[in-house]
Amino acid sequence: MRKLLNTLYVSTQGAYLFKDGETLAVRIEKEVRLRLPLHTLQGVVCFGNVASSPFLLGACAEHGITVSYLTEHGRFLARVEGPVTGNILLRRAQFRISESPSAAASVAKMMLLGKLANARLVLLRAARERPGLDGSPARPAADALVESIRLLEQAETLERLRGIEGDAAREYFGAFDALILENKEAFFFRKRSRRPPLDNVNSLLSFLYTLLVHDCRSALESVGLDPQSGFLHALRPGRPALALDLMEELRPMVADRLALSLINRRQVAPEFFQVSESGAILMTDAGRKEVLTAWQKRKQEEIRHPFLDESIPIGMIPYTQALLLARHLRGDLDVYPPFVWR
Repeated sequence: MRKLLNTLYVSTQGAYLFKDGETLAVRIEKEVRLRLPLHTLQGVVCFGNVASSPFLLGACAEHGITVSYLTEHGRFLARVEGPVTGNILLRRAQFRISESPSAAASVAKMMLLGKLANARLVLLRAARERPGLDGSPARPAADALVESIRLLEQAETLERLRGIEGDAAREYFGAFDALILENKEAFFFRKRSRRPPLDNVNSLLSFLYTLLVHDCRSALESVGLDPQSGFLHALRPGRPALALDLMEELRPMVADRLALSLINRRQVAPEFFQVSESGAILMTDAGRKEVLTAWQKRKQEEIRHPFLDESIPIGMIPYTQALLLARHLRGDLDVYPPFVWR
């Protein structure tokens, strides 16, 4: 089991990152606020006006540390990484499967089965933990997902898989508002809106999904897979299709569950969100810091992996799933085993 490494998130505007010996240092207003040994880092994510020295970027590339740049509100801009590494034979196998509709559909099916099983458990756990949800849409939506799972098991084409998943997502998100029990005036959910997010809940979900896809992409690269050559999501230049594929099964229990906890425990407040000129709802700097702190704590929690049958930090799940996917693509596993929350 590989040691869980850290991702550094820098959201303070005007921060400057530079190399100081074998450490990464962060300077804010002419004062060094943080030093971290380079060998302890897996990735660096910079939000907004955050600058980096070329010597630091070179050191990060040498140590296999990916540096990602996002807008202040979480939209991906660019990545800086070192030379391409990994097993070329593994990538050739990945490309062959992604170009075969039937083979790609078999991998995508397992990922979607994991997603719907985890989404159903989010609904059931919320209904069980909150007695007031007994009469809500949560239980009927969970029952509808059972039928969607049955249909997925019978589906053979990518088009059919995508159609079933789309119907299941509407059932799931149709019940999502009922899972929000606190501060309903500010935190309500009508439908999923992404570009741009049109309410506070969608803004929070989009931010968490951005963090999750970053971790999934880094995990895939760490095992030698190409994050742009996916099976479920359509291929487009610059789009991390495989990272988006891998994220599907993890979204309900990692991101959605955390979003509900933050809202229902009143850890996020209405003042953490603001309306932009375009009408998009964006998180403030204080809101991002609160969510990033909760995200890092969540990643440190232990959970038992159903396939490996061992306890691992939640932050390791993208890596373990990337490793299992690589083993399947190499032919070591007959079927890709998705992560199913228990």
